[in-house]
Amino acid sequence: MAGSRKLAREFTLQGLYSWLVGGADVTLIATSLKEDAEFRRADEAYFRTLLYGVLKEEAALNEHLAPLLDRPVADLSPVERGILLIGAYELTHCPDVPWRVAINEGVELAKKFGGTDGHKYINGVLDKLAQDVRAVEIAHAKSRG
Repeated sequence: MAGSRKLAREFTLQGLYSWLVGGADVTLIATSLKEDAEFRRADEAYFRTLLYGVLKEEAALNEHLAPLLDRPVADLSPVERGILLIGAYELTHCPDVPWRVAINEGVELAKKFGGTDGHKYINGVLDKLAQDVRAVEIAHAKSRG
């Protein structure tokens, strides 16, 4: 049975937070996260895909996000920034993840780890990004009612 992608996203967010706040080596961060008892329930392959993918593509993801934000990327809280990076990565690099799922998972992460109304901000930014990078998929969904 495959592990939970939801948990993989949560652990990815924790890893990105550590990286954004402390600048620690990503390999050390990943190793530390894997020691958490809950990690065995996560989809480890998806965790690796997200964590290393986001870090590899961070500059390009920030370029996608920057025009959609009301402030510079660097001014986002580490939690908001991590969630937006994960959502942007899924929308741009994971065609197997439906756009609505990518947005919803970002919203859920924000509700669990973010500020009071942070989920509304995450929803708005990821929805705008999806309109751009998943336009064909969205148009198809709307045409089907």
